This record gives sequence, C-alpha cells and structure tokens, in this order.
Amino acid sequence: MALETEASGGTAPLDFTTFYNVIDGELVSTSETRHSVDPTTLQPNPESALSTPADVDKAIAAAKKALQSWSKVPSAERRGAVLRFSKAIQALKEDFAIMLSKEGGKPLIPSAQLRFAREEVDIAAGMLASLQFHELPDVVIEDSETRRVVTKYTPIGVTVGFVPWNSPLTLACLKLGPPLVTGNTVVLKPSPFTPYCGIKLVELAQRFFPPGVVQVLSGDDNLGLWFTSHPGVDAVSFTGSTATGKRVMESCSKTMARVTLELGGNDPAIICADVDIKSVVPQIVHRAFFHSGQICVAIKRLYVHASIYDEFLTELVKETRDVAMSNGDHPLTFIGPIQNSLQFERVKDLLADIAKNGYTVALGDPQTAAQKGSYYVRPVIVDNPPEKSRIVAEEQFGPVLPVLKWTDEEDVLRRANDTRQALGASVWTEEMDRAERMMGKLEAGMVWSNAHFELHPFASVGGHKESGLAVENESSVALRPPGKFDPSLFRSSSIRNTDLIPVPNEANPVLVRKMLSLHCHVAICNFASAAHLFESNPDDINRHLGEPVRSEQVHDGGASRNSFAESL
Repeated sequence: MALETEASGGTAPLDFTTFYNVIDGELVSTSETRHSVDPTTLQPNPESALSTPADVDKAIAAAKKALQSWSKVPSAERRGAVLRFSKAIQALKEDFAIMLSKEGGKPLIPSAQLRFAREEVDIAAGMLASLQFHELPDVVIEDSETRRVVTKYTPIGVTVGFVPWNSPLTLACLKLGPPLVTGNTVVLKPSPFTPYCGIKLVELAQRFFPPGVVQVLSGDDNLGLWFTSHPGVDAVSFTGSTATGKRVMESCSKTMARVTLELGGNDPAIICADVDIKSVVPQIVHRAFFHSGQICVAIKRLYVHASIYDEFLTELVKETRDVAMSNGDHPLTFIGPIQNSLQFERVKDLLADIAKNGYTVALGDPQTAAQKGSYYVRPVIVDNPPEKSRIVAEEQFGPVLPVLKWTDEEDVLRRANDTRQALGASVWTEEMDRAERMMGKLEAGMVWSNAHFELHPFASVGGHKESGLAVENESSVALRPPGKFDPSLFRSSSIRNTDLIPVPNEANPVLVRKMLSLHCHVAICNFASAAHLFESNPDDINRHLGEPVRSEQVHDGGASRNSFAESL
C-alpha cells in the first residue's frame, strides 16, 4: 500500500481510522486483527494488525537489508531526518493527541482531556528534536610516534523497541530516536493495550526514512517472544515490568542480543524539616498523581519529617482534593483512568488490602475509590502505614500514596533503600549540603533534589537493582563498543528555594532543568530549584545548557521504567 513521501513537507494528514503494520516501507494488512479498549468509555478502539511469525521474519529481513545503506549515511543527514520527523509530529499534534487520549485514557474533567495529551506530543517531538545535537566522533586514545589507538562507534544493527502502555508516544520516540541517529534500523513493538500512536508514528516516519529503516508490528502476547528469540535481532530495548523484563533477558540470551531493560520502580521522596510546605506540596501532588500514578518514576513512597508531618499531610490532602476532585476549574486537574483492566484489578487489590488491615486513610475511601463501570480510581492517601505493608513495599502504579514519618536521617535512608525496584528517588530540602549528602547515599538509578522525574534530553535514563539493565536516552546506548559515556555537568542557578512549576505549561512543554550534578549510569540529578524551563529548540538548548563544571566517575547501574507485568 503506497505511502506519502516527504515531498509534501511531511505534514499531509494521516488516516487515524486504519492501523496496519509497516514493513519495508509499505502498509501491510494481516488476515486477523485485534483491538484494545478505550479506558475512559470501555468501548472498543479500532482494529489493528495481528502479526504472525512470517511478518516478523519479513520485518527483520527488511531491517537487515536497510542497515547496509542507512549505517553509511552521514551522521548529520541522519540527525536531519530525525529533526524533520519531529517537526512533522508537531504538525499533526491534534491528531496524535486525540488518539493518545482514546488509547491511554482521559482525565475526568472534559477541559483537561486533551491538554495533557497535547503536552505529551510536544515532549515526544522535543525529545527527537534534541537528538540533532548528538554526535559521537572517534575517540583518540593514543596518537604517538609508535602507534595510534582509536575508539570508533559503529551501529549495533537491527534493534527492536518494546513500548509500554503507560506512555505509548513519548517512549516510542525514545525507542526510535537514539538508534536512528546512530545508524541502526528499528522495529517498533507497541503494547497490545496501546498500539495506535506507535503505528501512526512509524507510518509518518516513512516520509523521512528509507524503506526498512523504521518499521512497526502490532500483535498479541506471542509477538514479543518471536522478536526476542529471533536470530536476526541484534538489540532489544524493553520497557515494562520487572517480571517480564527477566523473561525478555532470558529469551535474548539464546541469541546474545544486546538488552536494555527499563523496569519497575518503587520511588521514595524524602521531605526534610526545612522545606517550604506551601511550595513543595503542589509539586509532590503532581509527581505522585499525574497520569493517575501510572508513571515509572512517579513518587510511590513519601517520607515526611515528623516535625512537619501533620502540617504537611494536611496540605497534601487539601491540594490533592483540589486538584483531583475539582469541578475542572483547577488548572492542574489530571486524574484519568487506569489504562487497562489488569492494572485496574491490581490497584483494587491493593485498596482492598488497605481496608482489610484497617490502615488510617487521610484522603479517600479504599472501599469505594475504584469507580464502577469504568477504570477510574479516586486518589487515596494512607497515613503512616507499616513499613512492611503491601502499599509501601509494592509499586502501586495507581493513585494511591503512602505517607510515612521519619526523624533520623540514616534510618530514613535505610528505609528508602529497602526495595529491589530502585529506579528513582528524591530529597527535598533548602540545605544543599544535606541534599548532596543524602543523595549520595540513596540507592537508585536517578536521584534528584527538589525535583522528581525531571529528565534531561542528553542524560541517561537508568535504574538500579531490579529496575533494569543498561541505560537509555543517550546516543551511546545504540553504539558499540559500549564503553563509558560521561555527559558534561551543568551549572545551575544559585536560587535554591522550592518554587518549582508543578506542571509544564503548554508554551514550554519540554521540561529541561539545569543540573548541579549528574552521573551517567547511576544518575544523580540535583536540579536548580528555580525551575528555568525552556523549549527544546537549538537556540534555547545552546543558551541554557551552561558551561561544563567537572567530570564525574560513572557508576555501574541498570535501567528501568513502567510497572505492571505485560506479557512478551
């Protein structure tokens, strides 16, 4: 089936009513189809392709063929194609936002239903646009009279990107961008729950990349295993649950395909006694409940110093009630449904455990929070439950937040580190010496001060312990030899209060904050509290990145993301 070319500028409309595989530059139908469900209405979404092993073979063969020429295209041309692709996504923002809302779910309040979907489109396109600055030249290790030693970065080959259901557009771009700019070919495998944006993203990509360079296959639970066991696959990037990630790694071990895993996280945030409560609380609400908590690096455990615990909890409850249960007048209303029935049942099970054990609830009712006839769950805040309770020990991936007291710094660090899902963590304090000290002791892939889940376009995204393996979001991930890649460290503003903007506005959706310090694999990201947001365009990035401060020793670590087990 013929596809639009870049001759139109790449902005001609896409048909968002039909969803085919894209193999070797062509739309390909399948004899059988499947569909997911709109989590807002529980009505069926459109039919999408149900791929077979033969489809996988064809896609991998096309990717292998395309690799021979794409890997030889100059880096500047590859980056230019990705930049034009990002602009085309922006041009079709409204179409992608509508589809994103239908497959991912909408907030309860009509006025907010498309606002956050539009922002995700902005973020996804901005992530791709930032890759125009990624360039990895040869590294001369020695150049003497007797010998010359050079490290050259060459493409891995055919990569497969597994995209989770909680962020089907942004994470699809994360799977596509770095491999493409570094000369690899990519086959995208979207989640069976949310295949639609990924399919249209790759259909759009055909206008900018040669046949076989970017492809997409959708399907059921069998598709992932066919990819991970295929001898023609050179690398797999998987975002999903820890349990499924282990199965991906086991399957890939048979062919020794390189594996990048971004898995679950039970992220703690530690609130110190010196914070400005009025300023910090809105930020915590956003970082715990945005997208109904269905974000890999959302705050999952909140530790508040005992001296301010009661006041902080009161403000937290008030702000959450205002944001999540308003009549739509609040600008930050962002509570939507749980995306699918399996995760909805898991959240309901955690709520039932709270009710069964009689834990004190500061907001909501665990017995009625899950709405009948939909996948909506009203926010629940649990007041100081036991440390070993399920609501503390397990990643919720829903709008349920345990709040716990602490008094001793070493003790709270021990409690925060008491998890195998160590994706992110944060410390909130006015005293930066304390922040640096506590950050250095937190065992997580990404650690922030006075911020949480704020990512930099040039910094790696990675986890620790069972939160994953290797890193994403930097060009070196898609190259061999892997080596070590030390990003520059950026100087932050001297303003250190906590007036961070809790939600990016529509004019500045791409969310970059300058960092005080940054490690690559175990990324310590100490953000300036002043929240200098800027758009991800060339002038702004060049102007705001700041001068390098120093190099840091890179620590070893994994990678992580998402939460709920989805099958291969």
